[in-house]
Amino acid sequence: MNNQSCAHANTRVGIIGGGIGGATIALRLSQQGANVFLFEKETSLVNGPPMCHLHAGGNLYREISDQQCIELLKQSISTARLYKDAIDYRPTIVAVPLKDNGHPNDVIARLKTLQQEYANLIDKDALNQVLGPAAHYFTLYEREQIEKLASLPTPKKPETSEQWMIAFAKNANLNQLKFPLILVQEYGINVFRLAAITSLALENSQNCQLFTNTQVSSVALNNGNNTWSIEANYQGENQTFEVDYLINACGFRTGTIDDMVGLRPKRMVEFKAAYISHWSSHQNNWPEIIFYGERGTKNGMTQLTPYPNGYFQIHAMTPDVTLFEDGLVASKCESAQPQLPHQFLAKVNNQWDPQMVSNRTLKAIDKVAGFIPSFNNATLGGPPMFGAQQIPGIDATLRVADVTFQSNRYARCEIVKASSALPAANTIVDQLVAQGLLPQGGKPVNTTSVSDSLTETEISQRAEVLAIERCFPKELTGRLNPNVI
Repeated sequence: MNNQSCAHANTRVGIIGGGIGGATIALRLSQQGANVFLFEKETSLVNGPPMCHLHAGGNLYREISDQQCIELLKQSISTARLYKDAIDYRPTIVAVPLKDNGHPNDVIARLKTLQQEYANLIDKDALNQVLGPAAHYFTLYEREQIEKLASLPTPKKPETSEQWMIAFAKNANLNQLKFPLILVQEYGINVFRLAAITSLALENSQNCQLFTNTQVSSVALNNGNNTWSIEANYQGENQTFEVDYLINACGFRTGTIDDMVGLRPKRMVEFKAAYISHWSSHQNNWPEIIFYGERGTKNGMTQLTPYPNGYFQIHAMTPDVTLFEDGLVASKCESAQPQLPHQFLAKVNNQWDPQMVSNRTLKAIDKVAGFIPSFNNATLGGPPMFGAQQIPGIDATLRVADVTFQSNRYARCEIVKASSALPAANTIVDQLVAQGLLPQGGKPVNTTSVSDSLTETEISQRAEVLAIERCFPKELTGRLNPNVI
């Protein structure tokens, strides 16, 4: 082995933060032969903001640009290929309420652009067809069609687009909605299965050392040899790790590492929560549903995400459900880390007032019941899914971001949505290759899923363990339709 090959084999990369960004970067770099040190302060990987939706087109966000939607489509396809066993292959209904100022035609115009983009991606690589055929990316339903579907028996396991619409057709208050309704092939992504897959894959990796329950206290550049020293408390002892490249993947705490490095980029942080409900009379045959609305108002967008056995996760972009007063903060000149008020940091550390959980969950249920009246029978199903989301820069509507680089072998992972994790990882690999820290022509990405070497039993068992450790119902680890692809 020549000296350059030795350098490649010994390249040490420190990654601070084991969320979806840090874990995905660790997987890619370890695949390329780097010696990876992954530090995570929690006891397991992929904690953080509530994650449930694979944004294969960004149709959740009416306010973002077409270009952001196209990027989310591309990124979601890559994510679905990489983490196929974390994807719930069920569609999403997009509905415009009668009280909303928008119109379905505005959504349809964007969907046609996305449909063509999806077709182009399939033409380039047939394996990109992870959302079904491009011709079926979205389907329109007029009121007459919905009323006919309401007369059909509800299937236990929907397979066709029409079958996925039946439960909704039987229960929704159609007088509250504009037509047509839209069914889009935007799927779900299961945070517990994602955490299980990344954990198992990294534990099996010969090139990654995983340090959970580990708090990093400082980082410093060693100017003499252009390496970084990472001080961390691991297993009750302060230890020092030396790496050749440092990656900051700390999510909403990214600014704390920037402060240690001496950088002051502008960023925002927003605390949000989703709520778990149990609707025991309705099980296993609902799509996801998005009722559009103006963010931050009492009629803000409502999102209903189904899980097996009658469990549903609810987002409502209103101040009394998902959003919080003073929950969006920006960094200031003296620090790169936006300072969330104490009450939100307490919630991040699982210090929720039970009465607040109950009140906000009931308000979330009421929001859904405004469109699906029988949903008022739903009850509290578990603790909130919550977290703080980083937003690089000063645009609070930004949903697509990946990575930025600084001098001295330092990268900052800035993903806003989970689907941006793989593009961030690939960009970092390219950067390390350009700097001579990884060899040219490494292993290709997206040829296999991370979970191809894992069994379904391994994934589901670990996912259930993680859900129970985090005090959630084990049903949230299941998928409604796992065997589509």
